[in-house]
Amino acid sequence: MTAREVALRALVACERQGAWSDGFLKKTLAAAGLDGRDAALATRLCFGVLQNKLLLDNYLERLSTVKLEKMEPGIRNSLRLGAYQVLFLDRIPDHAAVSETVDLARKASKNPRAAGLVNGVLRSLARQKGSLEPPEDPAVRYSHPQWLADLFTSRLGGKEAAALLAADNSEPPTCAQVNTTKAEVDAVISFLRADGVEVELHPWLPDCLLLTHTGNLEELSEFREGLFYIQDAAAKLAVLAADPRPGMSVLDACAAPGGKSFAAAIAMDMQGSVISCDIHPHKIALIRAGAKRLGLDCISAHVLDSREYKEDFLARFDLVLADVPCSGLGIIRKKPDIRYKDPKPLEGLPRVQTAILDNVCRYVKPNGVLLYATCTLLERENEDVVNAFLDRHKDFTLEGFQLPGCFEGAEHGMVTCWPHRHGTDGFFFAKLRRKA
Repeated sequence: MTAREVALRALVACERQGAWSDGFLKKTLAAAGLDGRDAALATRLCFGVLQNKLLLDNYLERLSTVKLEKMEPGIRNSLRLGAYQVLFLDRIPDHAAVSETVDLARKASKNPRAAGLVNGVLRSLARQKGSLEPPEDPAVRYSHPQWLADLFTSRLGGKEAAALLAADNSEPPTCAQVNTTKAEVDAVISFLRADGVEVELHPWLPDCLLLTHTGNLEELSEFREGLFYIQDAAAKLAVLAADPRPGMSVLDACAAPGGKSFAAAIAMDMQGSVISCDIHPHKIALIRAGAKRLGLDCISAHVLDSREYKEDFLARFDLVLADVPCSGLGIIRKKPDIRYKDPKPLEGLPRVQTAILDNVCRYVKPNGVLLYATCTLLERENEDVVNAFLDRHKDFTLEGFQLPGCFEGAEHGMVTCWPHRHGTDGFFFAKLRRKA
């Protein structure tokens, strides 16, 4: 398969089967055996179409005599791939984008007219692209479902909501946290640069590096030797707010893929214990592998549903981390297809989050800390869940904290990280202290 064929397969799988683009791409790229350059192109094409799908459809509908909804999925997504290349990828000549997409369409459909339709629409797009007026509605311009754009607008106002939607379509650098139990930050920077990786210090988060041109991260000797792990700055901030210290007993109740457990263990200088739990056995294997690679032997990982009470955990931990299942609408820039998922099932998430909090709060020692976190920006999963918890549990109270950088709400104990303001994932966390 070519890079474009892989991208098309992923887009069709997302549309027809509800597949997640990143997981499907990973499997398909491995099966296709593409080199690094073609694998990067396939990923860019797939993610680029998903980031701009509603905008691409808006332009295509103006030029096509056949409605997109009437087309076969393979043809509809071929057109999107071609349009994305014509409108967004300057390094690919328009004639090459059109020609390659027509070839895709021939393979994607048995209808002999399909390739001609694709050819005509894309040639028209290439001729008119300089005069196309972008849609006024930010929801269409930045390809977010209207319900989601409306939620952000009601909270932030129109101008700032548009900035958030635009940030969701940006390409973030890889954020790496240095394992300071193994190496100094300057040494890791030198090692990575010697391997051709572009490295910058994070502007406000200590021990954090921004990486570009990494290639396959897992092939880097620095990664294999456990000198760093991948974690967004916002997730690391949540651990800093929780303030794990040497000698503590810590429970990471919803731990996969393990970043917060790793951050806590490093902050504790591996003095104490971290129990990492997750409901999925295969994710426990990932946590164990990560802890072993990093040399963090104070971490033990176990399968556990955090909604189910475990008696021997009662009042046992100085710190409980609860990064609960959520809608994930803060990480759209990394998982662009999240925005298109059916919003109806999301309405039940606060019940799950509440059940987890009500259970794991019992595991916190008197005077201990419960940290609640999500990677979403919806108040109903964030502030509303925390405030309702405090109404039910009078033995807990919000506690302020200090953070590097400027974050509104830290002094009161609740922070939201915004992609357009802070350059991080969209993330929420609240620090709750159990009364002595």
